[in-house]
Amino acid sequence: MKAYSIPAVYRLTILSILLFIIGSGCSITRGINKNQALVRKITIKGVDEQFSEAAVNYVDKEQQPNNWLNLQFYYLFSKKGKKNIGESPSILDSTLVEYSRFQIEKYIQNRGYLKAKVTDSIVVKKQKAELIFTAQQGPMFRIRKVEDSIADKNIRNLFYKNRNSISHIQPGGRFDTDSLAHDRDELYLLMKRNGYYDFYRQYINFNYDSTFNNSVVDIKMIIDNPPGKKEHSVYTINNTLITVSKSNGRTTGKADTIQVDSQFRFVDFSGRFKPRTVIDYTFQKKGQLYDIDKQTLTTTRLSELNVFRNVPNPTYEKLPDSTHRLNTQIDIVPLKKMSDRVEGEVLFSGGRYGYNIGNTFTDRNVFKQAAILQVKFNWSILFDNGQTIQNQELRGGVNLIYPRILTPFSFPLLGKYGIPHTTFSSNYSLFFQKDLVKRESFINSISYDFFETGRKQHTITPIDIEFSRGVIDPAAKVILLQQNRLAYVKLIGRTTFTTGSQYTFQYNAVELNSYTNFTYFRGSLDVGGNFLSLLSNTLNTSRDSLGERKIFGYTFSQYTKTELDLRIYRSLGGERQFVFRFNPGIGVPYGNSNELIFEKNFYTGGANDIRAWLPRTLGPGQFNRGTYYGTDTTNRTRLKYLDQFGEIKIIANAEYRYKLADNFFGAKLKGAVFIDAGNVWRLGKKPENPNGEFRFDNLLQSTAMGIGTGLRFDLSFFVFRLDAAFKFKDPQFNGSDQWVLIKHASELFNSGSFKKAYFDANGESYNFMQLNFGIGLPF
Repeated sequence: MKAYSIPAVYRLTILSILLFIIGSGCSITRGINKNQALVRKITIKGVDEQFSEAAVNYVDKEQQPNNWLNLQFYYLFSKKGKKNIGESPSILDSTLVEYSRFQIEKYIQNRGYLKAKVTDSIVVKKQKAELIFTAQQGPMFRIRKVEDSIADKNIRNLFYKNRNSISHIQPGGRFDTDSLAHDRDELYLLMKRNGYYDFYRQYINFNYDSTFNNSVVDIKMIIDNPPGKKEHSVYTINNTLITVSKSNGRTTGKADTIQVDSQFRFVDFSGRFKPRTVIDYTFQKKGQLYDIDKQTLTTTRLSELNVFRNVPNPTYEKLPDSTHRLNTQIDIVPLKKMSDRVEGEVLFSGGRYGYNIGNTFTDRNVFKQAAILQVKFNWSILFDNGQTIQNQELRGGVNLIYPRILTPFSFPLLGKYGIPHTTFSSNYSLFFQKDLVKRESFINSISYDFFETGRKQHTITPIDIEFSRGVIDPAAKVILLQQNRLAYVKLIGRTTFTTGSQYTFQYNAVELNSYTNFTYFRGSLDVGGNFLSLLSNTLNTSRDSLGERKIFGYTFSQYTKTELDLRIYRSLGGERQFVFRFNPGIGVPYGNSNELIFEKNFYTGGANDIRAWLPRTLGPGQFNRGTYYGTDTTNRTRLKYLDQFGEIKIIANAEYRYKLADNFFGAKLKGAVFIDAGNVWRLGKKPENPNGEFRFDNLLQSTAMGIGTGLRFDLSFFVFRLDAAFKFKDPQFNGSDQWVLIKHASELFNSGSFKKAYFDANGESYNFMQLNFGIGLPF
């Protein structure tokens, strides 16, 4: 999602609204009656430190202190008698305080302090109440002896074989009822994974006897047999009936009925699917033991195909004989085959405006194999202040996505940890920049993605063919050549193509929306042009005026490019989280090329990396493009929006995220404070980018820094984001002048000598603040 600059009057308006929301209503008790008190604090005393934080959660929800901002939103926006926005005030209720005391006492006893007692007291000052719960824990009880009584010898053998991996109950350990519940659940799942279809939790019971004087507990686990039986039955899978209804859920009319093999019978009332679509991801096979994990896996994978609306768990029917076999039935409802989505947005940038319109057509079941066909079109246009078109771009693409690996040779399904995909992709774009360039590109590729484990994902693109062509405005080309900017002429004005391959590895992507402690990693390698180099050398093809080999009449690019994305997520409790990201990359042209093509360079600035700069306007290094263009206003105008690029990128971000309000007009309102640092650099000194090269001894001096804060409106199905970012250190200046926010803080929203000098030298105003609108989190 791109970031867009907002005129100063709008920036001040948005900030004023935010300050009004945050600062309105100083009193938090203004919405309650004089004879009422608002619960503002809970204090837990005498509880072991490892349990004290969790003990607070056992205070009744209606007696939990309000989030200050949630309460202000309630007072400001909620209609009388209705809880629409924020949360209603937590009014002191002595009955609920007593109930909370009992719950805390029970919780502590369940943690092994069987003699624990809890008392409560209430302190009220100026209609604000503090609830104080004081515990007398007593001794901690430990497990002295663990015994079992398992009537079924097969279950006893299975339990002992797996005991060490599933049991939390050990002699000498702390007595904890949560451990009993854990062992019961683990044992239940162990049975369900090994054919015990009609095994229930009720068969498992724990008896425990505590000796209060010695503070020890003896535990006995009992697993009963079904009434009137000597053992539990083990079931195997028999036949499977798959029924696909129509999109409206009806199973009427003529159906495609196929007896696939000795196990599967396929009945399709929609007439839209081949049996393989479902059978490939039905993991319970005939003759196998019933396994609840395979049942869940079947449901999950069929849902992930994204062609079915309703995929309940398979149901089972026991055969009316003594063979202990199960017939399986899978009933699924397909989504509508076709869908069409139109998207649009209005764009603002430096006083200019424009719009972006897109359309995505989706066919969810091509060739009756759950293959998804997507046809996308997008048109964006930006007008300058004179109502003429500044730039516009037309993009179109077709993706055909198969839910399996398609290769000329046999390949395993690889569906255990996720749906594998084969994607055929073809994309075209046409870009026009007023008085500068017209570029078009055409990219075709085949890629495969699959999961090695639940956390490790691989994406391989063995074939990627890219063709790009640029036509520079003649007047702009003259200016660029006069300034010795040959690299820019080649970058945006050349015709070239390349063939290559890419590989991407991701780790822990499944955790990205969680609040646990984890590390995410993404690494990619992109290599291009080597096959064409071998072919052109073998055929001894002709060269152009720069000595580069041509094939099929065009020069080709040869390069290697790699990029890493490392993120460390740390939970700080609740929905508070700290995230650190390190994102370096390097691209190296070689062989037939001394420049990367336009699409393979690195660019920075924008809503997802260095947020205080507009996209593609930062760097490279300490290069100051405004000063380099000189005083000629015509040159400045033509080249003002020329993308800044580099072959090296280093980005680092640190962000603290927290929750502000649970209910803000139907969304969770969250906040963030962040710092961004980094830049792009050129490989070696380049005449067109003075001070733009990467040097270790100049790394800090040439690094940009931005700081800021933001709001996130979390609607569950997507997050709308607003970030206000401020330039803190600007590498286009030198020495102490780089620390712009410190040195020129008085000109943050006002004009002054610094902004005037900058305008005289660069022909444009200096913006300290950048507002970024985006969908989704930045990382």
